[in-house]
Amino acid sequence: MAKKIENVDLPRNFEESIRSKILFIRGQKVMLDEDLALLYEVETRILVRAVKRNEDRFPGDFMFRLEDREVIALRSQIGISKEGRGGRRYNPYAFTEQGVAMLSSVLRSKRAVKVNIEIVRTFVQLRTLLAENEELRLRLDHLERRYDKQFKVVFDAIREIMPETPLAKKRRIGFGASAKT
Repeated sequence: MAKKIENVDLPRNFEESIRSKILFIRGQKVMLDEDLALLYEVETRILVRAVKRNEDRFPGDFMFRLEDREVIALRSQIGISKEGRGGRRYNPYAFTEQGVAMLSSVLRSKRAVKVNIEIVRTFVQLRTLLAENEELRLRLDHLERRYDKQFKVVFDAIREIMPETPLAKKRRIGFGASAKT
């Protein structure tokens, strides 16, 4: 029997809020610990402490710490302070989709469960959207290659049956030098 999650209301634009916090780092879609903490309504240090207590649940493909160069590259994108860490001593952790799913096992509040469900749904929607766009791009490439040759034949045939008439004399636009001196 499925457990009903009650007493936790998420704003209407919550999905959009989640999407805006998903970043592309090291070829993966990830969310930073501080953004996740904000969504879960816990302090970042609490989230990180819970993860560290359960390190065996977060292998490298679930979570990794950003390098200095990655933090610098993100500074302009997400508004990290000049010091580069937003007042933090250490670089933020980045959680992959699997890492976010694993967070539900270490953060057990009702809000954490509901937020986790929405985050995982958003990751799945993004993955589906990317797959559909790739499929569409491949189809368009195929159609373009296929029909370019056929349209060339059509245009060549149209040119052959068009009567050869001299082009109408075009009126010049603009100022011209007059013959009068």
